[in-house]
Amino acid sequence: MAKPKSDPESSLPLTPAVFHVLLVLAGGERHGYAIMQEVAASTDGQIKMGPGTLYGTIKRLLEAQLIEESDERPDPHLDDDRRRYYRLTGVGEQVVRAEARRYAEIVELARDKKLIRKPA
Repeated sequence: MAKPKSDPESSLPLTPAVFHVLLVLAGGERHGYAIMQEVAASTDGQIKMGPGTLYGTIKRLLEAQLIEESDERPDPHLDDDRRRYYRLTGVGEQVVRAEARRYAEIVELARDKKLIRKPA
């Protein structure tokens, strides 16, 4: 994943793994294992990231400056000091918003084609 350009849409489309990691981090800082758990929970277990996929994705997102490692740490008595916490950068937030809009447009198109129903 290359370093993002000034236009967040130039980074699209995102892979499912990248989108789900960014989507989790849109809710706040998380450590790697918590990201894996939240992706699985939010997709009702349909997407399960293994450590290789997760940490490879995190590495690419760090290099692309879409996420950054957080300097803030929870109380050491409540957490494992080996954990690394990640958060979205400003550009990362713009990119995940752009991808969410793109998905929303696809869903609308599918509704127009009567492939899925509009919510009641």
